[in-house]
This record gives sequence, structure tokens and C-alpha cells, in this order.
Amino acid sequence: MPHLAIEYSANLEGRADIGVLCERLLKTVLGTGLFEIGAVRVRAFRAEHYAIADKLPENAFVDLNFRIGKGRTDEEKKRTGEAIFAAAIDVLGPLFDTPHFALSLEIREIDAELSWKKNAIHPRLRGK
Repeated sequence: MPHLAIEYSANLEGRADIGVLCERLLKTVLGTGLFEIGAVRVRAFRAEHYAIADKLPENAFVDLNFRIGKGRTDEEKKRTGEAIFAAAIDVLGPLFDTPHFALSLEIREIDAELSWKKNAIHPRLRGK
């Protein structure tokens, strides 16, 4: 159940390729070897309305929220977070050339007793 949600300010349109960011982060998550391919989701949500810091119109943000199931060590979670953050910086790097961009990442563990799922993709990818 690794789901990576990308929330970003609408003023990044034309300044960042969010599709490339999604592809790169999917590749990065799978590259950790900790998550089954059929479970990984990366999706982006454009925030039309926002207020950032001193409200300059050029202020922009990308917030990454990675929700995962339990079962990974603290070291594995830290390594995963570092890989995701580095990949995001690589894609979004030019935005840091100005003093108007903020990037954040949080990893959250999901309580299995309070999470329901049904996935038809797993059997297909597992060859069943």
C-alpha cells in the first residue's frame, strides 16, 4: 500500500514537469526493492488556492506524502525517504535557484486494522 501523493501549487505550471516527477518518483520507490510493483501509486494534485509565507505570487511548493504499510525497519524507511527526497530535488532542482520554493516529504505508516483494500492488479503482476 505504498501511495505517494504529490500536492503542488498551481503556479508551478510551466515551471516544473509534474508528470516527469511522478515517473521519477515511481521508479525511485520501486528501486528501493521494498515495495511490490502492483501496490505502488504515485499521483499529483494541483492546489488552485493556497497562501504561502509572505504571499508573494512567485512562492511555490511541492509537498510529498508517502503512506506505507507497517513492516519496514526505521533504517529502510529513512533510506526510502532519502531516495525519494533526492529524486524530487533532482527533478525540481531549478526551482531552488530562486528564494521562492519549498519542498517537503513525510512518510506515514498506515494502521492495517483501519485500512481496507481490494487490488486486482496484484494477481495479474504476480502471474496468477
